[in-house]
Amino acid sequence: MSSISGSGERILAIINLFTEANPEWTPEDMMARLGYSRTTLYRYLKTLKDAGFLVSLPNAGFTLGPRVTELDFLMRRSDPLIKSGQRHLEALAGKYPGSAFLARWYERKLLCVASEVSAPEPRSSYPRGRPMPLAKGAISRAILAFLPRRQQELILNDHLHEFLSAGRCTSAEDLIAELRDVRREGLAIAYGEVTKGVVGIAAPILVAERSPIAALCFTSNESQIDATRIALIAGDIRRAAQAMSDELAAAGQTISPHRKSA
Repeated sequence: MSSISGSGERILAIINLFTEANPEWTPEDMMARLGYSRTTLYRYLKTLKDAGFLVSLPNAGFTLGPRVTELDFLMRRSDPLIKSGQRHLEALAGKYPGSAFLARWYERKLLCVASEVSAPEPRSSYPRGRPMPLAKGAISRAILAFLPRRQQELILNDHLHEFLSAGRCTSAEDLIAELRDVRREGLAIAYGEVTKGVVGIAAPILVAERSPIAALCFTSNESQIDATRIALIAGDIRRAAQAMSDELAAAGQTISPHRKSA
């Protein structure tokens, strides 16, 4: 049963039902999940269908509609993070074999919003638009290390088992110490945590009083890069992330992260 109030929040709750695991919903399932009456639900569904956010076929469930694709196109053209980062992605992919990513941080989610690939057969399993793991990988730690202490603690408490099972740490104390190291170095490196045999190197994009809004990351097959090349990539990633942070700050782009802690 939903405790959401207000028509705007109720409509957003319908949109938020759609995930990779559940891309299609029937009205009956929506009512069971959200607790809306049939009259209320169908009123909102009509609004969303008329606006192109949802589509359906007779005797079939609802799926996301073409307006979502249109908004994605507009975001690619207007998002200052993507506009600032595109040349850095191209430079990294042009210099090293692998995949360069920009991952946006919002509402406890990590989402790839732009990428460039140079490897003939890239092994990344998280293309643009697919949420990345919150509790594993270099991108996760690059973001988590720079969150406000209270927000960091809440995430660690909720996902501690996942963090410990994915990384090198064996206790919460070890993990906190590792995050301190990441914050000091401005960089995180992970080996085979998200995709087996792939090394990830990530640095945060910081704005609004050094709050993370995204991370710049490069991944490559471990068999294709040695320790020397990893060090070179790490230096390039760190410098590019800093350049992006400076550029966004200078342009007055205070893209504040959504500090939802619940």
